[in-house]
Amino acid sequence: MNRHNAPPVVYPIGRSRFLGWLLTGGWLVGLGTALLWSGTSESPDWRTALAALSVLGAGSAAVSAWRCMPAGQLTWDGQVWHWQGAGAQDALTGQELRVAADLQHSLLMHLQSSEGAGLWLWAEKKVLPGRWLDLRRAVYSPHRRTPTLPPHDFLASEPASLRPGPLAAPSPLPAGVACPPQR
Repeated sequence: MNRHNAPPVVYPIGRSRFLGWLLTGGWLVGLGTALLWSGTSESPDWRTALAALSVLGAGSAAVSAWRCMPAGQLTWDGQVWHWQGAGAQDALTGQELRVAADLQHSLLMHLQSSEGAGLWLWAEKKVLPGRWLDLRRAVYSPHRRTPTLPPHDFLASEPASLRPGPLAAPSPLPAGVACPPQR
């Protein structure tokens, strides 16, 4: 069976609205829990202040993380994954792309380079619905590396004793055998 890699695809990646809503929902649950807990205590003390600071710190960290999400293009060229961010130096060629979460309309992926650098990316169907299935095919298809061919002058690297001698003239064809006409 002949297997082919998925066709090339370019998909824009940016701040995930889904992740923004998820972080906001998580923060609101934490805020509600802290408010319910502080409402049941008899008088505010250091624990109430610590809970308030924790909720504010978690909200600030969530907003900061969401704003710092990478934006750029994720490209599958048929062999390897490439990331090109907004900055000129913000590029990464990935050795492996793994899906951490697949929510059908959103993908959380981790792109790992051969140098060890990693990048977390959220892709959303809303961004480019016409290419969403192409991205999913590229992410989930089994990737086969094309074998590298030896250099064209591979004989130059062999010892002289292993190199073939001069080419002999081709032998004539046996009688009655005709070559097909050259086109």
